[in-house]
Amino acid sequence: MRFYLQKIAFYVVALWAAVTLNFVIPRLMPGNPVDVIISKMGAAGQPVTSGTRHALEVELGGGGGGNVFAQYGEYIVNLLHGNLGVSLVDYPEKVTSVIAQALPWTIALVGLATVISFILGVGLGMFAGWKRGSWLDNLIPVTTMFQAVPYFWLALILVLVLTRVVSIFPYAGGYDVAATMPGLSWGFIGSALYYGTLPALTIVISSIGGWMLGMRNMMVSTLSEDYIVTAEAKGLNPRRVRMTYAARNAVLPSLSGFAISLGFVVAGSIVTEQVFSYPGIGQLLFTAVTNNDYSLMQGTFLVISVSVLAANLVVDVLYGIIDPRTRARS
Repeated sequence: MRFYLQKIAFYVVALWAAVTLNFVIPRLMPGNPVDVIISKMGAAGQPVTSGTRHALEVELGGGGGGNVFAQYGEYIVNLLHGNLGVSLVDYPEKVTSVIAQALPWTIALVGLATVISFILGVGLGMFAGWKRGSWLDNLIPVTTMFQAVPYFWLALILVLVLTRVVSIFPYAGGYDVAATMPGLSWGFIGSALYYGTLPALTIVISSIGGWMLGMRNMMVSTLSEDYIVTAEAKGLNPRRVRMTYAARNAVLPSLSGFAISLGFVVAGSIVTEQVFSYPGIGQLLFTAVTNNDYSLMQGTFLVISVSVLAANLVVDVLYGIIDPRTRARS
């Protein structure tokens, strides 16, 4: 129990640090979102009165005036009430609403692709380490080559080959906007899966090599341990030795990497979403940065930070369950 309480306390402090940095960093950046909105209102011919600036400052979370501690207190209170401010890009839309619209797309695409690449990579790496010198073991350098290829270049090549040379997949978008409407219908779900296949394929191809190589090397190292040799000498079933003794211990380092990957699922893949014009968090973050939308940036960074910390906490707890030695050292 002490082990789990220590982990929870650590992540609570880490969350507070992330929230504080999320408050401080945007305020160190040049520019003012209120000035941006006022300039847009002026360019559109809308009236700008003396009270306009004050109203916008209050609406955008600047009600604390010049006192940074008062602003920080107001920021924490707003967070506790689920208020992340107003988006400048989609003004006067709430940041929570904007993020809620983009988040499911990223989780569905990047999350599913990450899980698939992890399961395939770890599974294939396990067999490659068990059967050293096989054709699967010799395939690993090819998969790691794709990981070394620049991400945007691989995405562009797949777009060229699979949408232009051979017209199998659409080249942009999240679903067929002309034929389907967003909703829980089979037509929309099928369209979303069809449009998301090519971006997901890009993520899987570029990441599976790392999981295979890491798992293969850990399997080779684990198979030389004394307890594996003893289990084989006792005549245990090879499948049991491979799965229960070798793979269970060899997969532990990969679980830590998988935790980090899952945490960054919410961050999305900015390059992939930009190349395929996919409506996810990555594209939303890019839009927020290019338009100086500080509230949207803060909200996006906060969601990413919380997801990374939560994923690492879950895996730390699972790590303690899988490997009791970690609890004994705490």
